[in-house]
Amino acid sequence: MNEPVLFLLLLLALGFLAKNKSLIVAVVVLLAIKLVSLDQKVLPIIQSKGINWGVTVITIAVLAPIASGEIGFRQLVGSLQSLSAWVALASGIFVALIAKNGVTLLAHDPHMTAALVLGTILAVSLFHGVAVGPLIGAGIAYTVIKMVEYF
Repeated sequence: MNEPVLFLLLLLALGFLAKNKSLIVAVVVLLAIKLVSLDQKVLPIIQSKGINWGVTVITIAVLAPIASGEIGFRQLVGSLQSLSAWVALASGIFVALIAKNGVTLLAHDPHMTAALVLGTILAVSLFHGVAVGPLIGAGIAYTVIKMVEYF
């Protein structure tokens, strides 16, 4: 068995242990791509465009309540009348800016993905954390790396 398949199987096992459905689905899809020998053609495309596809899917999910009519201008204006909504607004801006740097880090250092996935799995399985995805983790890592380089 070759190293990539063994590594993916290890991640699959960790995904099951952590009950991380996203990781399980991702690994199964990648194993299927390798199994049908499309990895040479498909994996470079996924590697170069996958993060942007993922961000697009997440953006669609975030905007779905607007499209369904669940959130409209009245709810937006009403929500901005509380302090907690302003904190949420600032947090959303902050997280989006951090995630932008995460995209940069993952594009330039794809090996970071393995460490981010391992960190997420450990947090979910040992500390009952919630898997929010590698972009935020990568963004935080990018910020910390830049701070360490600065000092």
